[in-house]
Amino acid sequence: MEQKRATELAILANKVRKGAVTAVYSAASGHPGGSLSIADILVYLYYEVMNIDPKNPKMENRDRFVLSKGHTCPALYSVLALKGFFPKEDIKTFRKIDSYLQGHPDMNKVPGVDMSTGSLGQGVSAAGGMALAGKIDDKDYRVYTILGDGELEEGQVWEQAMFAAHYKLDNLTAFIDNNGLQIDGNISDVMNPNPIDKKFEAFGWHVVNADAHDFNSLEKAVNEAKATKGKPTAVILKSLKGKNVSFMENVAAWHGSAPNEEQYNQAMKELDEKIAELEASL
Repeated sequence: MEQKRATELAILANKVRKGAVTAVYSAASGHPGGSLSIADILVYLYYEVMNIDPKNPKMENRDRFVLSKGHTCPALYSVLALKGFFPKEDIKTFRKIDSYLQGHPDMNKVPGVDMSTGSLGQGVSAAGGMALAGKIDDKDYRVYTILGDGELEEGQVWEQAMFAAHYKLDNLTAFIDNNGLQIDGNISDVMNPNPIDKKFEAFGWHVVNADAHDFNSLEKAVNEAKATKGKPTAVILKSLKGKNVSFMENVAAWHGSAPNEEQYNQAMKELDEKIAELEASL
């Protein structure tokens, strides 16, 4: 990838982070930490990879995206707003009683959301079903899904892993947001899912390890997934929870906490400074 394009994508990713933090601050509740760690892969998918149309969200042959870790929807809403699926100012209505942007994605209310998610393990299972449907109907769309590493503690994830490998769903790519933290602390202390790559390999998946915050690494991983035939691909993304907000980075307490006004202002200042630095390098 050309450096200029990587920088442009990094700018967009930090704008997604701004939207995610704004949503959680506006609601005084939500999940900022994991939203910040997936901003880069969301931007890469929505701007570089997926066949989608904001003017026609239900386009029949669109690529599908399922946010299995549905609680990080502030990041998903932010990238959908940037792409033009709905007005950016609606981000501030997050979790309000009369808003369509609730604390988990709703496919019946939010343009661009392909599956309602929230109960961990169910999103990736639905993604597998979508991928199988594509195979049966001889469609060429691809299905992408993001899981949390803590989500791997759900047994349903591994039922789906068996399913996808059995049906040779090479049109399915699962990204595991491996930031190492969940609501109760370090994943290795709560219910250790490691080694994640070896587990998916044992279930019959093609596995790629990638840097969640490096667009060249993401590009290589996605291209490898597309080139893999006869099996689904799991991309293990080494990420940083709370990425680019200094006081949130790698702190489990920010899994599900909202910033106060002072913290929000600091987060916006840091993200604005990062964007300015990137823009100056273009």
